[in-house]
Amino acid sequence: MIRLVIVDDHPVVRDGLSGIFSGAEGFEVVGLADDGERGVDLVRRLDPDVVLMDLRMPRMDGVTAIRQLAGRRVLVLTTYDSDADVLPAIEAGATGYLLKDAPREELYRAVRAAARGEAVLSPPIATRVLRAARSGEPAISARELEVLELVARGATNREAAERLFISEATVKTHLVHLYAKLGVPDRASAVAAAFDRGLLTPRSRG
Repeated sequence: MIRLVIVDDHPVVRDGLSGIFSGAEGFEVVGLADDGERGVDLVRRLDPDVVLMDLRMPRMDGVTAIRQLAGRRVLVLTTYDSDADVLPAIEAGATGYLLKDAPREELYRAVRAAARGEAVLSPPIATRVLRAARSGEPAISARELEVLELVARGATNREAAERLFISEATVKTHLVHLYAKLGVPDRASAVAAAFDRGLLTPRSRG
């Protein structure tokens, strides 16, 4: 029996997934959470075999939750498939990454594989990861991407530091690394280059 915790802020999706797995042989849904913070607490208390995790949630996003659940088998299940979403989740330690339009049987297979500790990527996501691996470009870390997203929204170094609970000097260091990796001289150029490369998407501005 594979014990599951489902973390998603949309009640319809959360309840739908619960119904899908509760009605299937070999699965038991032991907990539901509506944001990353509650999800982390629930997983630590219930110790499930696999966690189904959304990415965009209030209070604590999925990537942060994945980092806090290091060593756990966390399968991302989301509607977002841009490099800006996929790569940080994988870097944070996600066991796999699926899109919410995946067929039911694919969900079952993915969860079974994740429970065995196997990496699981839907075909579109596998293509993105492979392309990034072959690009030869320096990898941008999840933290650097977080800094870049805040800068794209107009945050100052101080504001970014406060949001991420790091020092202003650390933010500056991340920006210097970003400039080098993107081959640009300043903040505005870094944001423009990130949008051009698909590391940021227009919705990241809001």
